[in-house]
Amino acid sequence: MTLIASLSLVAAAAAEEGHNPLIPFMVAGIAFAVFLLLGIVTWSYRDVANRTTRGRNASSHNGTSHDAHSAGH
Repeated sequence: MTLIASLSLVAAAAAEEGHNPLIPFMVAGIAFAVFLLLGIVTWSYRDVANRTTRGRNASSHNGTSHDAHSAGH
């Protein structure tokens, strides 16, 4: 059963019984967990562009490009 299906089942059961005050807190908790997970994923990609350019500069043989090398190298 998917998350949306289970949430709709809980919401339907709550609608039959009357208003359940815990539903808004459950939705808020799920939204908080999703945003927290997305924040962690975003945080894990910090400084990737800088690391990539530093890696290219470090591996380019002391700042010289491949065009400057002789053909026999």
